[in-house]
Amino acid sequence: MAAPASSPPAPSNLKRIVAASLVGTTIEWYDFFLYGSAAALVFNKLFFPESDPLVGTLLSFLTYAVGFAARPLGALVFGHYGDRLGRKKLLVLSLLMMGGATFAIGLLPTHATVGAAAPVLLTVLRLVQGFALGGEWGGAVLLVSEHGDAGRRGFWASWPQTGAPAGQLLATGVLSALTALLSDSAFGAWGWRIPFLLSGVLVVIGLWIRLSVDESPVFKAALAQAEERRSAAGATERMPLVAVLRHHWRDVLIAMGARMAENISYYVITAFVLVYATTAADLSKQTALNAVLIASAVHFAVIPMWGALSDRVGRKPVYLVGAVGVGLWTFPFFALIDTRDFGSVLLAVTVGLVFHGAMYAPQAAFFSEMFATRMRYSGASIGAQFSSVAAGAPAPLIATALLADFDSSTPISLYVIAAVLITLLAVSCARETRHRDLTDIGGTASAPETSAAPPSEARTV
Repeated sequence: MAAPASSPPAPSNLKRIVAASLVGTTIEWYDFFLYGSAAALVFNKLFFPESDPLVGTLLSFLTYAVGFAARPLGALVFGHYGDRLGRKKLLVLSLLMMGGATFAIGLLPTHATVGAAAPVLLTVLRLVQGFALGGEWGGAVLLVSEHGDAGRRGFWASWPQTGAPAGQLLATGVLSALTALLSDSAFGAWGWRIPFLLSGVLVVIGLWIRLSVDESPVFKAALAQAEERRSAAGATERMPLVAVLRHHWRDVLIAMGARMAENISYYVITAFVLVYATTAADLSKQTALNAVLIASAVHFAVIPMWGALSDRVGRKPVYLVGAVGVGLWTFPFFALIDTRDFGSVLLAVTVGLVFHGAMYAPQAAFFSEMFATRMRYSGASIGAQFSSVAAGAPAPLIATALLADFDSSTPISLYVIAAVLITLLAVSCARETRHRDLTDIGGTASAPETSAAPPSEARTV
């Protein structure tokens, strides 16, 4: 029997919930992307100074990839407790962990001071960042998805997604300002620390906003039902992870496949582009950073538009448009950068991010609608973050290695197109979800969450 649908929150309350999720995800992504930009620009010299410049960049991107390796573990841990204890508590914890690790990076001694211990400490803090971000995404999008009205879920749930370009915008903007104001020697000596130390201030602001919102009403209703069932039948509730893998394994695989093109294209467009533009195209760091900065602002603006469109035509059509667009754009992307003209570079990055937004915007609602309430945090997080190990983690590393081996952008374009083909297959196999009622899913899916449920009740709608 479906749980009674909770009344939608007042518009002012919903906006506060969206703001809390957006501010938190912006800070988390600021911290995460700041590391990626620093890895491309200065970490090769500060932490791997004895290597060839391109090899040093590869090593700094390797520590960058380590953060992705920790994201699945964060998804498992945060997903489990988020489905047991609630979304809000885990979101506060993820913000504290991410902000603390980022602030600590700003205090790290470099290779010149402590030798080999410097990259080791950097790697440990990167692991903490990845672990925190692995738990952040699922909770942030669910808090909005489970509060908002079903008719505009794609639009409202896309706002936490804008935290990625907002964080990129903030990180790139701070770095761009510092590189413009400081000499290369001053930036390399101490200026690079400033953006990391600013994270401490941002975390305080984020916590103040995030602590002011209420827990998801859909989750509270599902938790109350689970408690009633356990009291009445004495059933033992399965771990969310076990329930996800038993009843939603197909959806997990679809989510993982859907993220391949989205994740790989994003890190090629925003992180690897800094390497390609400054080495292969011989552009200045400032030019590359400014292009990413402006394009990220456009990316921020188009994500809610794509999210709103997914409410009208469906999650799948919008997602497929983005995947096809990224695949078709990858060769023009590098050709435009090779012109060494700022306007062309800006066009390359902007169009790439607009197509990326068509995949990223509906993703929050799409993945949320795939899973039952009491396993939704685990399911959405696992599907989103496990793919990051094969997609976003090695993307700048693979792209840099291909550039070093072939001295051409063609293999990199083919790499992105291969990811697009995987995504097209995965999304084509998915069911359209935009009409699903999350409270109804919570009710009909509640049976398989206990070991006493009969097989006939094991399928969710």
